[in-house]
Amino acid sequence: MDSWKSVLLSGFAVLEVASALNDGVGLKPHMGWSSWNVAQCNSASAKYALETADKFISLGLKDLGYEYINIDDCWSTKSRDGSGKLVPDPQKWPNGIKAVTDQIHAKGLKFGLYGCAGDKTCAGYPGSEGREKSDVAQLVSWGVDLWKYDNCYTPCQQNPRPQTCQNPVGNTKQFYAPMRDALMAASSQRKIHFNLCNWGRDSVWTWGATYGHSWRMSVDNWGDWASVERIGSAAADIYNYSAPGGFNDLDMLYLGSSKINANQEKLHFALWAITKSPLVLGLDLNKISSHTLGIIRNKGLIDINQDSLGKAATIFRPPGAAAPVKGKIYPYWAGPLSDGVVIGLVAGTAAGNYKVDFKDVPGLKGQTTTYAWKEMYTGQSGTGTGVAFDIGLHDMRVVKVTTTTGV
Repeated sequence: MDSWKSVLLSGFAVLEVASALNDGVGLKPHMGWSSWNVAQCNSASAKYALETADKFISLGLKDLGYEYINIDDCWSTKSRDGSGKLVPDPQKWPNGIKAVTDQIHAKGLKFGLYGCAGDKTCAGYPGSEGREKSDVAQLVSWGVDLWKYDNCYTPCQQNPRPQTCQNPVGNTKQFYAPMRDALMAASSQRKIHFNLCNWGRDSVWTWGATYGHSWRMSVDNWGDWASVERIGSAAADIYNYSAPGGFNDLDMLYLGSSKINANQEKLHFALWAITKSPLVLGLDLNKISSHTLGIIRNKGLIDINQDSLGKAATIFRPPGAAAPVKGKIYPYWAGPLSDGVVIGLVAGTAAGNYKVDFKDVPGLKGQTTTYAWKEMYTGQSGTGTGVAFDIGLHDMRVVKVTTTTGV
């Protein structure tokens, strides 16, 4: 089942994934919003879901491709009913889940919910261990479109089980397989995007495509620069595991966080975009700043993220450039697009003038050739054999180079 085919695509080594799911879901990184970072348990409600759906429309986000309204932990009661079914918290969902999904679908959007592979969710609500088929039947009946599946309270050598086990009994594959199988069995009734949230354990990127449509490749993004740096730098090593049908998930976009500045917000969004991470917002859209709104509505970056080729960018080393440093975001990134190449120039450790000759970029021709290019944040464009930008600390420039013969 874990079969991979290595190919070479115009200078980029990539892997083509033989996905066991192969159900037409997740052909591009999913885009949307998730409730947890907004108000944790308090935002797991119909009110937040429906208000956010309206914001997707009024702010123009739906037209740009944002479509999933995802409710995270704490949406249910603390106990199942007498039949073993999950029960939506009546205070948060006075008309139930189905009424909300129907309204969201009527707006042309999709709805996601949260579960856990253990016997409890991370916040202590009922997990799905041993009840996968029953829980999937409920998801199907409610019209759920995405299922985020966490890794808390899973089998552990400690007793009682801790929330986060450091010495698990077995491999996370075996925790996720029953839910994967239940979703596949129900796919003729409803196809549901399966988002594995196993925190990057057991090198999930090497097998995630045979279990789900996207997979968290790290522990959480805590909304600070250290998280952006840690996660963003790690994405370079696993770029070739992302492909249509299955993508590395770098975690929610923590834009609007007081712990990162304006430049860091730009880098955060742009790096997630070019590495083909899902673009899932984790902020209150009622309080979004004009600066942050401008970033998340950057159509050029969104189009790069949603490019049909579905190949992630990674680092490359131009002649004379310093070697990469583990845990730091390297200045030079590139990746193939269906009609060209994307180049990322990142001032991850120092402000300065960053430049690159196109002949040194993987996927271009290895010789002095004039190409048309456009930078996505400044809007600058031109033709030539290379580009150069003055970039402030922790800022980033993203250049799309259009080729005449494709890549």
